[in-house]
Amino acid sequence: MKMKTALTIAGSDCSGGAGIQADIKTMTMNGVYAMSAITALTAQNTTGVRAIQESTPEFLKQQIDAVFEDIFPDSVKIGMVSSSELVCIIADSLKYHKAKNIVVDPVMVATSGSSLMKTDAVKTLIDELLPIATLVTPNIPEAEVISGLSIENKEDMQKAAKIIGDAHDCAVLLKGGHNINDANDLLYTNGEYQWFAGKRINNPNTHGTGCTLSSAIASNLAKGFTLAESVQRAKEYISSALSAQLDLGQGSGPMMHNFDLASYFAEEKISD
Repeated sequence: MKMKTALTIAGSDCSGGAGIQADIKTMTMNGVYAMSAITALTAQNTTGVRAIQESTPEFLKQQIDAVFEDIFPDSVKIGMVSSSELVCIIADSLKYHKAKNIVVDPVMVATSGSSLMKTDAVKTLIDELLPIATLVTPNIPEAEVISGLSIENKEDMQKAAKIIGDAHDCAVLLKGGHNINDANDLLYTNGEYQWFAGKRINNPNTHGTGCTLSSAIASNLAKGFTLAESVQRAKEYISSALSAQLDLGQGSGPMMHNFDLASYFAEEKISD
């Protein structure tokens, strides 16, 4: 059986709601074979990040090379990268292997509010990863950092997306939320704007939403859907995962990635 494949390059979340763990769950549920290269181990849960242990640049390179040399991914999602050195390794490796369908989620701060990126790494990410990206998926605060603009309304979102996209020759999915434009997202590509309406779901458990959305988009790109189709399908997936109202943890909990998993092996034990 031939299956499309996707690689996530990101940090590990031991509590399972974000990072590598969320990416693998999302890619699996979106019908592709998931692979990973881990940029860092994090000790975190729904209430915050306690510690970060980075991969060495050489070990990260070995992980990426091992994947590309054996099972070439149909898409690549890049999430948490905490240092400039690791950003450069990723950029160099993906250019060397001629990677395709690269989705960059510029993860700077966790849902809990904890910083996940050193200051110098932000500039390196902008300079090195955005120019090779098919799509970058910043939220409002991340887009403000990348564009240098203050974003307070729909028009500001359009200005920021254009600045980012034109400067780095990539498509931009600027995510709404953060009390701006409700849950509507803006896709800017090839000089054109497209809005994707989203319903705001009353669920405080949003740990890993950015990771999940970018991974779902990468999965659909791997399967051959257009960028716009991939965004729409990813938004539908994440809305359903949030609507399932999973409630775990004492902070901002994870969503239910496997809401649509219905098989003999997923069945719960029936009480005697």
